[in-house]
Amino acid sequence: MADILVVEDNRELAAAVRYNLEMEGFDVEVAEDGPSGLEIARRTDPDLVVLDLMLPGLDGFDLLARLRKEGFEAPVLILSARGEEADKVRGFRLGADQYLTKPFGLLEFLERVKRLLARHGPEAARRRGDVGELAFGAVRVDLDARLVTKNGEQLHVTPRAFELLVALLRRRGKVASRFELLRDVWGFQRPVTSRTVDAHIAELRRQLEDDPSEPAHIITVWGIGYRLDP
Repeated sequence: MADILVVEDNRELAAAVRYNLEMEGFDVEVAEDGPSGLEIARRTDPDLVVLDLMLPGLDGFDLLARLRKEGFEAPVLILSARGEEADKVRGFRLGADQYLTKPFGLLEFLERVKRLLARHGPEAARRRGDVGELAFGAVRVDLDARLVTKNGEQLHVTPRAFELLVALLRRRGKVASRFELLRDVWGFQRPVTSRTVDAHIAELRRQLEDDPSEPAHIITVWGIGYRLDP
């Protein structure tokens, strides 16, 4: 069963989250501040992190940024009372997988945890057929190692941008709407913000396209979404 790290300074909420996750069979460790959460994540390499934003010592945004910069690729679910769109977009840009606003429904929370864990890891990759290498132009995507190279040079692509690239590649040139990409990559069941997708598309273009202002591969389909032209 998966190991989950809960980083939450509200002891009552952390205890409730821990109890319900353990009732589902997960192994759970709790950190009450940002520095402790960072240390535990580095030491235990959990399968999923449940992360509050307003933490003592080191806030959730900074903790997330440090983890992603260090190569931590496990899914991160943000739980926060901060429900502004700007906070959500910032979280996604830093590499969060999902964002749930407090107060939240317990059943929805547990379902999101299970969906995140089901979409990640070797077994999920095998079910999707994500083995080997995909390519377009001078770009190579190693699905096993989760590496992207262009002209033989490794690119530093964030985990969410990597998932978005793979989602486009799987469609083999077919158009994907922003909602479909939000659902497939971030796990949303309803539109939250198209800016989340657009920001990651811009990141991919900056790294993968020869001329990001005139993309040859990641094409905008106006009014709908995007498609990848190999």
